[in-house]
Amino acid sequence: MALPTTRDWIFSIKTFSASMLALYIALKLELPRPYWAMATVYIVSNPFVGATTSKALYRTLGTMLGAAASVALVPPLVETPYLLSAAIALWMGIMLYLSITDRTARAYVFLLAGYTLPLIAFPTVTDPTTVFDVAITRTEEIVLGICCASVVNMTILPNRLAPVLAERTRAWFRDAAFYATETLAGHPIDKDILTCRQRMAVTLNGLELLLSQLSHDHTRPDIVRQTHELRGRMGILLPIISSLSDPLRVLREGGFAGKDAVNTVVADIAKWIDATRQQPDAQSELDVHRSAELLRAALARIEPPRDALHSWEFALVSSLLVRIRMLVDLWQDCICLHQAIAADDIAGWTPQFRHWRVGGVARFFDHGILSFSTLTAMAAVFLASVLWIESGWQDGAVGVSLAAVACCFFAALDDPASGVFKFFVSGAVSIVTAGLYLFLVLPNMHDFTMLVIVFAVPFICVGTLMPHPRFSLMATLVALNTATFISIQSAYEADFQVFLNGNTSALVGLLFAYVWIRVTRPFGAELAARRLIRSSWGDVVSAASPDPVPAPQPMSARMLDRLLQLLPRLPVDDEAHPLSSDSFRDMRAGLNTIDLKIEREQVSPSLRPAIDRVLQALREHFENRIARNARITPPTALLNAIDAALGDVVRASLAGASLDSMHTLISLRLAVFPNTPPPASLNLEARP
Repeated sequence: MALPTTRDWIFSIKTFSASMLALYIALKLELPRPYWAMATVYIVSNPFVGATTSKALYRTLGTMLGAAASVALVPPLVETPYLLSAAIALWMGIMLYLSITDRTARAYVFLLAGYTLPLIAFPTVTDPTTVFDVAITRTEEIVLGICCASVVNMTILPNRLAPVLAERTRAWFRDAAFYATETLAGHPIDKDILTCRQRMAVTLNGLELLLSQLSHDHTRPDIVRQTHELRGRMGILLPIISSLSDPLRVLREGGFAGKDAVNTVVADIAKWIDATRQQPDAQSELDVHRSAELLRAALARIEPPRDALHSWEFALVSSLLVRIRMLVDLWQDCICLHQAIAADDIAGWTPQFRHWRVGGVARFFDHGILSFSTLTAMAAVFLASVLWIESGWQDGAVGVSLAAVACCFFAALDDPASGVFKFFVSGAVSIVTAGLYLFLVLPNMHDFTMLVIVFAVPFICVGTLMPHPRFSLMATLVALNTATFISIQSAYEADFQVFLNGNTSALVGLLFAYVWIRVTRPFGAELAARRLIRSSWGDVVSAASPDPVPAPQPMSARMLDRLLQLLPRLPVDDEAHPLSSDSFRDMRAGLNTIDLKIEREQVSPSLRPAIDRVLQALREHFENRIARNARITPPTALLNAIDAALGDVVRASLAGASLDSMHTLISLRLAVFPNTPPPASLNLEARP
C-alpha cells in the first residue's frame, strides 16, 4: 500500500476542518443532534469541487423530500404500526428503484429520499408529535454540514474535475492504443487484452458519473456537450476494433496474393495509433489530421476494383477496409476532440466520423434484477420492522434504520452482502472508538479547542484513505459511524447502558441486513452476466423482426451500454476467452442486423427477398438460443441464407449497386460463423 500523497493529506485536513466548523456552528445554534452536521461533511465530501457540489445539492433535496414524507406518513399511520412499516418500505423501494435506474449524480436525490424516511420515522413512532420538529432539525443539521463542506472545498485549494477527467481519458487512450495495435497485429486474445478491455469498459462507465458532475464544476456548457461527444465516440471504438480481428485473421490465414499490401497499411495504422499510447496530445491536431489523410489515401490505393469483387478475398478486403477507415476516422475524432477540450478551443473541431450510430444516449437496464434488488430491500426493512415491533425493544429503531440505510447503499451491486458486511465491520470499529472517546477521553475535555485536538489525529488519518477507491468505502463509513456513535451534545451526557443498548441495536440491524441479503441475493455477477448475454440475443431477435427498426440509434446505444456493463463482469482467466469474444460477436451481429434492415430499404426490390431470408434465419437462430438459454451452434440454413444473399448482392454490386449490403453481410457472416470456409456456392474459393 502506497503512503498518502500530499493531495490526500490536504483533502483530509479540509474535510476535518469543515466537519469541525459544522459541529461548532451546530453547537452554537443548540441543534438537538449536532453530530449529524459533522457526519454529513464526511458523507458529501469529495476531492473534487464538482462532485462535492453536486452531491451537496442532491443530498439537500433528497433529505428535504424524505423529511416531508416522514411528516406526511407518521402521524396518520402511527396507530397502525404494520401499515406504517409497509408504507415506509414501499416509499423506500420506489425511491431506491428511481435511484438505481439513474446513473447520474441526480440519483443521490432518490437515494437520500429513500433512507431519510426510516431514519426520521422509526425513532419518532413512540412520540409522533415530535416528527415535524425532528424532520426540521435533521434537515437543518444536514444542510449545515453540506454548506460547510461545500464552502471549504470551494474556497481552500479547490480541486477541479476537468484535470482528473483528462487524466482518465489519457489512460483510456493508452489502453485503447494497446488493444488496437494488438488486434491489428493479429495477436490472439490473452489475459492482457481481456484485462485491457475490462479497464476500458470500467473507465467509460465511470466517466458517465463524472460527466454528470462536470456541470457543477464551473465548466462551460459547450465543453460539457463535447465531452459527452468524446465519450460516445470512445465507446464506439470498442466494437469497431473488435470487428477487425476476424477479417484480418481470415485474410492472413488464406493465400491472397495482395495481403502483403494490406498488412503494410495496417501496420502503418498501428504505428500511428501506438504513437498516442503514452500521450494522446503528443501530436498537434494538424499533425493528426495529416497523418489520418495519408492513411486514408493509402487505404484508397489498395481498394479492390469493383469488377474483382466476385472473388471472396477481394470482397473480404473491401469489407475490411471499410472497418479500418472507421477506425482511422474515429481515432482521429477522439484524439482531436480530446485536444480541443484540453485546450478549451472546440469551435474549430469538425467530426470526421459521421455515422448513424453516433449520438445515441439510450441506456440498458435489467429491470428484472433491479426490481428484485428493490423488493429484497423493501422486504428486509418490513421484516426488520415486524421483528422490532414484536420484540418490544425500544432502541430497536436504530437497528431497523441502519438496516434500511445498508440495503439502500448497496442495492445496485452484484454482491451487496460484501458491502453490508463492510458496513457492519466499520460499525463495530466505530462503536469501540466512540466508546473510548465517550467514556475515557471526552470527560477530560472542557472546551471546543481540546475537542478538536483529540479528534484531529484519528479523523485526519482516516480521511487520507477516502480518495482511494480501494479504501474509500470503509474509511468513509468509519468516519461517519464514529461521528454518529459519539453523539456529541452541548453538554456531556454519557450513559454506558444507553450507549451499549443503542449501538448493540445498530450492529444487530446491520447483521440482520447482511444475513438477509446473503440469503436472498447469493447470485453474484454470474447471474447478471448471463442475463445480459441473453438480453443481447433478444435485441438481435428484435432487430431481425419483419417490422422496421423504429429507432436504430437508441437500439445501437443500448447494445453498446449492455456490452460495457457485461465486460467488467466477465473473468479474465483462460476459460473466459470464448465467452468474452462471443459477447463482442453478439453485439456485432446485432449492429450488422440493424445495418442490414436499414440497407434493405435502399436496395433493389429484387434483392429484398434474399435479405429477408437472412433476417428470418437469424431471428430463428437467436430465438432458439433464448428458448434453450444456451449458446447453440448456428444452423447451416443461416449460413446458406447469408451466402445466397451475398451472391445476389455481389452480382448487383458488379452492376453498379451500393457496396454497403455486401460489407454488412460479410461482417455478419464473420460474426456468426467466424471459422467457416469461404462461400463455395458463389465460386469464391480461397486461392492457394
